[in-house]
Amino acid sequence: MGIDPGTNFTGFGIISVCGRQLELVDFGFIELSKKKNAYEKLKEIFHKVSDLVDYYDPHEVAFESPFFGENVQSMLKLGRAQGVAMAAALTKGKEVFEYAPRKVKLSITGTGGASKEQVASLLGKMFKLTELPANLDSTDGIAVAVCHYYQSIAVIKTSGKSSWNDFVKNNPGRVK
Repeated sequence: MGIDPGTNFTGFGIISVCGRQLELVDFGFIELSKKKNAYEKLKEIFHKVSDLVDYYDPHEVAFESPFFGENVQSMLKLGRAQGVAMAAALTKGKEVFEYAPRKVKLSITGTGGASKEQVASLLGKMFKLTELPANLDSTDGIAVAVCHYYQSIAVIKTSGKSSWNDFVKNNPGRVK
């Protein structure tokens, strides 16, 4: 499961891995923009992420970490959103992982400076989506899950001797 925490929208994506094949199970977002109270938003994130973890029972939950910006207040809000989402997964006994936004974009598009639209477009092609969601926080959640998968297989592959040829053979959809 991948989660892109936010204070107005928290995106999520659930993928299934069978061998080296990825399947998109579900994706969406938790809308928080109608809630005005910041603490009510945090409570909603906690409960909704808990519900998602209960329903899908993922093996692991990956999160996009807040990016470093100039607005300290925004960073604090995003950090709180991520924290309560992580707490929800941790209280359900799930192992959590965290990835920087640039790492997520790099793993999907090959460039850390990609736009949300570029990430969504490539994920749409990868999972053969007939239509991209209007809210791209959903595809950001998928991107975090896919990034975690790629990082997991990279760790497995680099724990022994491997080569570029092994990587290409084991990742046919990532290398053209």
